Amino acid sequence: MPVPISASSRGSHGKGAGLGLALVSALAFGGSGVAAKPLIEAGLDPLHVVWLRVAGAAVVMLPLAVRHRTLLLRRPALLAGFGLLAVAGVQAFYFAALSRIPVGVALLVEYLAPALVLGWVRFVQRRPVTRAAALGVILAAGGLACVVEVWAGLSFDAVGLLLALGAACCQVGYFVLSDQGSEAAEQAPDPLGVIAYGLLIGSLVLTAVARPWTMDWPVLAGSARLDGTAVPAVALLAWVVLVATVAAYITGVLSVRRLSPQVAGVVACLEAVIATVLAWVLLGEHLSAPQIIGGAVVLLGAYIAQSAAPAKGAAEPVAAGGGAERELSARGTAA
Repeated sequence: MPVPISASSRGSHGKGAGLGLALVSALAFGGSGVAAKPLIEAGLDPLHVVWLRVAGAAVVMLPLAVRHRTLLLRRPALLAGFGLLAVAGVQAFYFAALSRIPVGVALLVEYLAPALVLGWVRFVQRRPVTRAAALGVILAAGGLACVVEVWAGLSFDAVGLLLALGAACCQVGYFVLSDQGSEAAEQAPDPLGVIAYGLLIGSLVLTAVARPWTMDWPVLAGSARLDGTAVPAVALLAWVVLVATVAAYITGVLSVRRLSPQVAGVVACLEAVIATVLAWVLLGEHLSAPQIIGGAVVLLGAYIAQSAAPAKGAAEPVAAGGGAERELSARGTAA
């Protein structure tokens, strides 16, 4: 059912709910690596794990896609943009980058997305950005550099960095397209329908890239090792699909609608912190002192940004009157 967001609901209560949803989304997304890594170590190709994740989530959301089939005619550009950028683009570019540059470097470049979102809001939408929000992004980016220990990998590959930057740009598309619900409640497309069709489109694109017919399917019938403990591979896959994808995308999109793309983008940086902590607890990958300090800095940056930046429903100057339909049209063209 549609999720109406009235102007009165964008006050402190709506902002608090949005922050909670953003944290849940970061937790869900952050848990994907802990479940996916044992599957990869058990013999699955990383790109095949991505395809299983997206295609499985698309199957789960298929009934909602059928229910909101009118979206195909009403918002084709939005659905195509969400599927290509927010789903297939982020996943494909990120995993391609991992084949050329260290994981930490790729993750840091990808999570430049919040800074790019601020650039979109300031220079494309021509809306003001508070100094505190900008400071929050700087702190989050600096803390993230400590979390991933970027100094540990200095042999940069130009193509790899460009691929990681492509993932960051696609992640910008995720936050910006998720923000399209600023229209009147009766005009705003249902977020669940958008996610459902985004996953369907993303799974089609990834099918052509991953070629799942070449996958080692018997791996899913066996078990994988989670810090030495045997866990059914299908259970890990279920977590990746249901929690790290379906629940993560739903809470992420709803959080953007209650906050703003720049604030939700900064909070999403917590995903890297959460992923690192979960890997420490569940996989035995211990944190170093700089990583712990960096995690605290990321938390501080996210808090400063969300507490200081105005809610998107608040009165704030916007140049040239950019109404909701005009903004959506521009985003669809860019997509």
